[in-house]
Amino acid sequence: MSEQTPETTEPRTESHDPAVPEAYSRFMRSGWGERELDLPRQPVAERAAERRARLAAMFPGERLVLPAGTYKVRSNDTDYRFRPDTAHTYFSGNQTTDAVLVIEDGDAVLYARPRSDRDTDEFFRDRQYGELWAGRRPSAREISDSLGIEVRHVSRLEEDLGGSAKTRVHRGVSADLDRMLAGDAGLDADLARVVSEMRLVKDDWEVAQLQEACDITALGFEDSVRDWSQVLQYGERWIEGTFFRRARAMGNDIGYDSIVGGGSHATTLHWIENSGPITPGELVLLDMGVEGRQLYTADVTRTLPVDGTFSPVQRDLYDLVHASQQAGIDAVRPGVPFADIHQASMTVLAHGLEGMGLLPVPAEQALDPENKTYARWTLHGTSHMLGMDVHDCGRAAPESYAKGTLEAGMVLTVEPGLYFQEDDLLVPEELRGIGIRIEDDVLVTADGSRNLSDSLPRTSADVEEWMGRHLR
Repeated sequence: MSEQTPETTEPRTESHDPAVPEAYSRFMRSGWGERELDLPRQPVAERAAERRARLAAMFPGERLVLPAGTYKVRSNDTDYRFRPDTAHTYFSGNQTTDAVLVIEDGDAVLYARPRSDRDTDEFFRDRQYGELWAGRRPSAREISDSLGIEVRHVSRLEEDLGGSAKTRVHRGVSADLDRMLAGDAGLDADLARVVSEMRLVKDDWEVAQLQEACDITALGFEDSVRDWSQVLQYGERWIEGTFFRRARAMGNDIGYDSIVGGGSHATTLHWIENSGPITPGELVLLDMGVEGRQLYTADVTRTLPVDGTFSPVQRDLYDLVHASQQAGIDAVRPGVPFADIHQASMTVLAHGLEGMGLLPVPAEQALDPENKTYARWTLHGTSHMLGMDVHDCGRAAPESYAKGTLEAGMVLTVEPGLYFQEDDLLVPEELRGIGIRIEDDVLVTADGSRNLSDSLPRTSADVEEWMGRHLR
């Protein structure tokens, strides 16, 4: 670990902050004891080192730069809670702001912004980084010991990145870094592709992280139903808040903005306003996932009858979506094209829509890629990869992902749905405003698949029984 270089920038203050007399400043810098902590080794440290070695081997003799990012403004002088860039944390384990991982010739250095010494005003004046304002940041030694990597102060980054080494940057994460290092779009895009593709197959430790996130998510769903009297009083907001409490208590955060769609709001795929009522006689669609402490996230959807039991029409539609999802899950196994999961689910839905007399053409014709009229009521793809990002590995090449084949260790969602808009004149009035989606997180195993979120009920009968046990 290199010696820490003090920051030379002025503390971040606001216009309404009072002036600090020199006497006060001198007094605040004196009389403080040492608080260096012995942090435990992070469980991801050894795995991160192995990942860095594999990444470096793909780009021999090159310099790879992966920033964590910094705070994003929410309003005026308040920021959103920080969440580091996935690629940065995957290869370093670091979750602090403003850090940059640099890998060169097989060696790695983490440039970080650790806690400030007491010889500057930062610790008591800076609203963003000051210890008395924002909390204690780890020291350079603490970061190094816990992550098993050399740490230098981020103020040294620009100087250390001089020279003529061929450099690839993970772009779009840090505006300052993007300005600092002129890039080659092709080289940088190739780095982004590789760091996405390396995350496609999860090891046993990663699967355990995802399983934990799914288990906590299931508890969050149960919390929501146990609070049903409050849900009926306060609506979608109450479910959102109830689930968030569980996510923060046992995980790091929610993995994405929760979707709580009561009634016709369920037909809006990314309804995150969550401001509507929960009305007896209707359905409510809950798409929610907990992000664990190591930043692996679940992504689960259930559609529940507000009364605890489905009406006949609701049950028929729900059972059709469940059959579609089961067909998709049954198709998951190594060697199967990723696109086959969607096709298996959509085949069931298309034939169901044909049986309801809704399709303008026979189901087989509607399923033709040149037709797809069934998609008026299904709208979205059935699956996406899952991991540290809810839509994981998004910059992988099509041949490795959307047009690729499944491998053991991949984790993907299976989430078909039916959505009948409330102003859709092509469906019977009794169906308008109904949206149903069922989503689970599925691990590809050596001989098939395992549903990581199967502790939550999926069949209509099991949903009713589960609600009956938890409603109060």
